[in-house]
Amino acid sequence: MTEADARIRLYQASDDKLVRFSIGKASMEGLAVANRSAFFHPFTLSTWVALSCIMIQYLNWWPKPEYGLLGYLPPLPAFGCWGAVILYLMDWFNRPYFEDASLDLLRRPDVADIANYYRRSPSSGFFILEYSGKFVGLIAIDASKDSQSQDTLMDKGKSSSSLKSKHTIPQGTSSVATIRHFYIEEPYRKAGIQNDLLAHTIQHAFKADNAVKEIKVTTTSLILYAQKCIRDAGFTLEKPIGKFGIYGWKFDLLVLRRAQWEKQDAVL
Repeated sequence: MTEADARIRLYQASDDKLVRFSIGKASMEGLAVANRSAFFHPFTLSTWVALSCIMIQYLNWWPKPEYGLLGYLPPLPAFGCWGAVILYLMDWFNRPYFEDASLDLLRRPDVADIANYYRRSPSSGFFILEYSGKFVGLIAIDASKDSQSQDTLMDKGKSSSSLKSKHTIPQGTSSVATIRHFYIEEPYRKAGIQNDLLAHTIQHAFKADNAVKEIKVTTTSLILYAQKCIRDAGFTLEKPIGKFGIYGWKFDLLVLRRAQWEKQDAVL
């Protein structure tokens, strides 16, 4: 019996559908975490209990111990009703942000033509991680001249006919590389396989072209495995870049500079 092995390879045209699906899935993953975190927030729990108690008082659904064990069941529908309402409201407030972010990613030039976009700089790359031939995850690093661009090929709210007919894609390498996509399938995260994928990508970016002086990436605590992996790799906070969701979860911009990476590499 042959031992299963993991490998990191470059993106191929046959990966296109799976990659697009995974990019959208990764973007929407934070929604479930945001809804769960919002529901268990102290303010939400306090509101849930208060509204349930008001309903119980109004309908006189307080427990009646004289009926035995069944006498303690009347309050439960009130808690269940308000729990469902609050869960719906959490999703209603949080979902638009994640849907817009997902669509924004899928409309960007790098996703429209992955192979050619990540071929413009030797330090760029779109890597697929496989385990026993099965897709495990992906990472994309952009070191092109427009590596920090957030432009899309379609304006929000317009039809497909509004696709920009021309989009300049300059060749060459920027001093700043950006990790645009990073995703690992959930069953493999506990093994820490994402650390190997990220280390491979960082090494590729810095060694392929000395023009790259730093690598930047955006993270959020809602995707904890990715944030932890990135921080463990030596990335440090450059600045907070925004908040989102009903409780204002933060987006942070992290950076790894070449000097710091070379110091870490020398120690290892």
